[in-house]
Amino acid sequence: MKQVEVQIMGQSYLLNCPEGGETSLQHVVGRVDKAMCRIRDAGKVKARDRIAVLAALNLAFEEEGKADVASPQPSAVKATETASAPAASDSSMDAALLALASRIDSVLEADGQLL
Repeated sequence: MKQVEVQIMGQSYLLNCPEGGETSLQHVVGRVDKAMCRIRDAGKVKARDRIAVLAALNLAFEEEGKADVASPQPSAVKATETASAPAASDSSMDAALLALASRIDSVLEADGQLL
């Protein structure tokens, strides 16, 4: 293992990486950085941890959709088609992410013990 320094939203992180995996790590870091910056730049969510959660959910959702396409199952494909509809464009994806952020905020505000 080697340590690689990366930047996400302008902050440095030192990550462990297997030998030969630097290119893959940089690709993944780029995707995470882009997803987080897009959410931050939308202006509705300011807390870095909430931005990270939303970005992680968005990236996981994208990967889930790719997995469903690779090995289609009737119920998974139907759910993906329904859930993927808002992701047709960047602006509609941003709107969906902002709506999700708003829902998360309302739940977290109701429970003062979180965050």
